[in-house]
Amino acid sequence: MVAKYPGNLPNTWHERLERYVVQPHTGGCSEASVWRVAQPDNAPVWFIKSEPATPLAELPGEAVRLRWLAQAGVPCAPVVDTVTAADQHWLLLGAVPGHDLTGVEPAQAVAVLADALRRLHALDPRECPFDHRAQVRIGHALARLDAGLVDADDFDEDNAGCAPGELAALLAERKPAQEDLVVTHGDACLPNVLAQDGEFSGFIDCGRLGVADRHQDLALAVRDIGEALGEAWVEPFLARYFAPGPVAFDAGRAAFYRLLDEFF
Repeated sequence: MVAKYPGNLPNTWHERLERYVVQPHTGGCSEASVWRVAQPDNAPVWFIKSEPATPLAELPGEAVRLRWLAQAGVPCAPVVDTVTAADQHWLLLGAVPGHDLTGVEPAQAVAVLADALRRLHALDPRECPFDHRAQVRIGHALARLDAGLVDADDFDEDNAGCAPGELAALLAERKPAQEDLVVTHGDACLPNVLAQDGEFSGFIDCGRLGVADRHQDLALAVRDIGEALGEAWVEPFLARYFAPGPVAFDAGRAAFYRLLDEFF
């Protein structure tokens, strides 16, 4: 079968991929364009990610973060190659074994997601070079707003009909006074966590990984669980994440991170 490549695939990859079947892929939560690369002879699957080489592009940072996360001992998509050519960033990734948590039985999905975040958040934040504390992320959010990258049509129901500028004015006002800093994924939704045989097998879409309050991840995880699995599964997720101690989920802090996520 003849491979169908993205039209401007880097020249250095044409020979490398000429025998492979390349198809558009819709998994994960990434804003980048993604293609699945089926290799011949049952070789491992690869994925191509691409985005315009703008000042706010995330793919170069994702490659660095994936390499750091792998050396920290947390399974994630392996980086095969990176290229920037013709004003476009390209990232070639290996596949994480298993499947993402969409379509998985709810009890298993919340258990794997809680275990995955516990493992990530157990890393020493002092060893992570990526600063995503609230003030830094507010700066990123405002830069995206200025660049016209904020999609008001994709706002949460609570913010539907609001202008992005209205929400931007609330960011500084609602920024948490204190932060419980851990290494966060930054986009902790069900499609970005994979499992194999019922166990966590790796993270994908790690372009926003960095040191932040743990509610950066908990807020988005709780939102995704409520929307995809039902609100009844939020409590089991939080109970497993915080076990064996009492649940210490801060709804106010989580609301700030949901507001912040409207800009990404």
